[in-house]
Amino acid sequence: MGADGVGGVVIRDAEVKDFAAVGELTVEVYVGEGHVNPQSPYVAELADTATRAESAEILVAVRGDEVLGSLTMARPGTPYADIARPGEFEFRMLAVSKRARGLGIGTALLEKVIDTARAEGFEAVVLTTMPTMQDARRMYDRLGFRHVPDRDWRTSTGLPLTVMRLPL
Repeated sequence: MGADGVGGVVIRDAEVKDFAAVGELTVEVYVGEGHVNPQSPYVAELADTATRAESAEILVAVRGDEVLGSLTMARPGTPYADIARPGEFEFRMLAVSKRARGLGIGTALLEKVIDTARAEGFEAVVLTTMPTMQDARRMYDRLGFRHVPDRDWRTSTGLPLTVMRLPL
């Protein structure tokens, strides 16, 4: 998909003008689709793109001015790296608009993550996913990510989370 885009979709770094749309989309997907409880303190973190952008890199998939997808890339040792160990590049908060699913947007965002991690000399890409995120899980499997059961963890409320890793 790249900078020239397929179907007019471009993958690029988020700009300040994108932040509100990224926050809305992320909350819409995580809360609206039942992955995160609307009362969870995590909702505020999902919505706060500006704070996230201070210490992580946010990618967007846009068509014109419309944000159709986004994710957050976190290098190990930075505030948004939950599980990255030295040598691992982590991404979080992948969200693709319901109306844009099936267009390859999630795959294009992940390919940008993988390319970035390779270019920076990382040995692997890691992520945490939730059992309810079946569509995302199929995409991760297809791209070669593998479940690492000994690294699975639970949220403070006991929700089980799955860690997946792609060696580069």
